[in-house]
Amino acid sequence: MGAPARVFGTDGVRGLANGLLTAELALDLSVAAAHVLGEAGEFAGHRPVAVVGRDTRLSGEFLEAAVTAGLASAGVDVLRLGVLPTPGVAHLTAALRADLGVMISASHNPMPDNGIKFLARGGVKLDDDVERVIERRLREPWDRPTGPGVGRISEYDAAVTEYAAHLTATTSTPLTGLKVVLDCAHGAAYVAGPLALRQAGAEVAAISAEPDGRNINDGCGSTHLAPLQAAVVAHGADAGFALDGDADRCLAVDASGEVVDGDQLLALLALALREEAALLDDTVVATVMSNLGFLQAMAREGVKVEQTKVGDRYVLEAMRARGYTLGGEQSGHVILSRFATTGDGILTALQVLSRMAATGRSLAELAGVMTRMPQVLVNVAGVDKGRADSDEVLTAAVAAEQAALDGSGRVLLRSSGTEPLVRVMVEAATAERAREVADRLAGVVRERLAL
Repeated sequence: MGAPARVFGTDGVRGLANGLLTAELALDLSVAAAHVLGEAGEFAGHRPVAVVGRDTRLSGEFLEAAVTAGLASAGVDVLRLGVLPTPGVAHLTAALRADLGVMISASHNPMPDNGIKFLARGGVKLDDDVERVIERRLREPWDRPTGPGVGRISEYDAAVTEYAAHLTATTSTPLTGLKVVLDCAHGAAYVAGPLALRQAGAEVAAISAEPDGRNINDGCGSTHLAPLQAAVVAHGADAGFALDGDADRCLAVDASGEVVDGDQLLALLALALREEAALLDDTVVATVMSNLGFLQAMAREGVKVEQTKVGDRYVLEAMRARGYTLGGEQSGHVILSRFATTGDGILTALQVLSRMAATGRSLAELAGVMTRMPQVLVNVAGVDKGRADSDEVLTAAVAAEQAALDGSGRVLLRSSGTEPLVRVMVEAATAERAREVADRLAGVVRERLAL
């Protein structure tokens, strides 16, 4: 059977578990990844080693079995990390000098979905070219090792404690006296997250930290902030942080229950790093979805912003290419390259809390460096997202709305890389104006791109 034309999306392979993402596909992908990413170990004269982690979804159990079977059948020794955040898998890929890492997660997606992310040596995400090579080698004929040539599978029981210790070591100021609520989304960080924050000295109230395989992201976590807002106020906490299912991103809530989004977190961390002379070239990397208020605040503070396509992988690529130390997305992916190779929600929370402890300032004060422009995001489903960039009528409508804003806002229309959607984002001087423009453009999208 031939490989699909494009298997990888903007963040690995993702889809309905046992629908699009089957055990057979997981096994075949793992074999192909072993052939591509494991070659470095073979050339160095040792058997390739992989680490495999997963989030708390029920389907992660059978997909983990398929992935480890595929890797071992290709002659790769496998260390099973169990339930661990994506950045934890990335950290241990580097720390254990593994030839590749695998994370089984669909991040913030609903429970029925799942996904597979591959990491290269050093715990870095794959670029497009490497993913294309893996796709080309999917289900290719190959010589299967036999006897002692097959890989071994073993448990790595210290994964959570070693990852938490790594996170705690990044804080320069004890968090003693800070009370924090952490929403674990019933996901991969339900143990590691509270552990790391407590080890750093914070008083932690963990919510949504009882996964049952079915409740990941269900009305909680970074996509549903209401429970965190209520818990922060009820506990009288100094701040709250909500993780997503694989904990590679987080959003925050200040002591009054107000949301602090990824742009605000990025802004306050940019100023903190610059104060430490640790913000390379006084530059932060962000995406085209960053709020106009963020861009204005950074310009006012003399911090340069390099913008990329949407997706933390593109932020990471720009950071690696130039050695930048900070980047991120409005959605809460924040990459601190001194400590991590990917976005890390727990790390972000720790660094924000460390800044609060060091300055004695509240999260609301620190986040006040920027004022968010009213922003409306409309997700239009049931359309052919592949034609979003080529439809002339739609392109003209976007240009007309942008011109009508006359510099007081902006319009961004893009196809989702992980879901069958077209996203219409509008920023304007008022929320009402932004909603009017977004609704008009969403109507054009439905009319022009209807399936």
